[in-house]
Amino acid sequence: MVRLRNFSPFPLSNRVETFMPEPEQHLIQRAQKGDSEAFAVLVTEHQRYVYNLALRILQNEQEALDLAQETFVRAWTALPNFRRQSQFRTWLYRIATNLCYNRLPHLRRSLNELGDDVIAEIPETDIAFGNPVHGVESRELRSYLHQAIDHLDEHYRLLIALRYQNELSYEEIATMLNLPLGTVKTGLFRAKEQLRRALETYQEPLWTIP
Repeated sequence: MVRLRNFSPFPLSNRVETFMPEPEQHLIQRAQKGDSEAFAVLVTEHQRYVYNLALRILQNEQEALDLAQETFVRAWTALPNFRRQSQFRTWLYRIATNLCYNRLPHLRRSLNELGDDVIAEIPETDIAFGNPVHGVESRELRSYLHQAIDHLDEHYRLLIALRYQNELSYEEIATMLNLPLGTVKTGLFRAKEQLRRALETYQEPLWTIP
């Protein structure tokens, strides 16, 4: 079975596309027939994002690494039943999230209790920073923002990670988490409002010239 490499924590960032020797669908088809080398390429392509998702939710490097490893073990076992009705990465995130549910019993209930009382259509431009790290140039400010994300409740961290770290659409998140679309938008709206308020308290460090 393919083992994951050791990781150091990765911040929220835009996806970095890596080169694969052949189209992902071909690799999936080969892996479904038992080709472990093809599956190893898929692991290399997606392991960083699965790990980052687990780390953002669990906030423990070793637990995140263990969960990422278990995600790919389960994916390898279930791969013959993958019908490509969703993207492969989304399927992996669903497996990882279900494993997070096992470790955090209140996570699923917290998501279900979000409600959908916010207006259904919330344009990204309504949020000052849109993508929470887009255009944030200061290293200190990025660090402050990541700390603010880490202080969010776990269900908000999950939604922020899926939307901005793993770049899923609202619709993909709703399908993956089996939630109404309005609930996903409500949760993200509330999470970003909390982050906006946190950023309003940030003061850029003053640097003096020696």
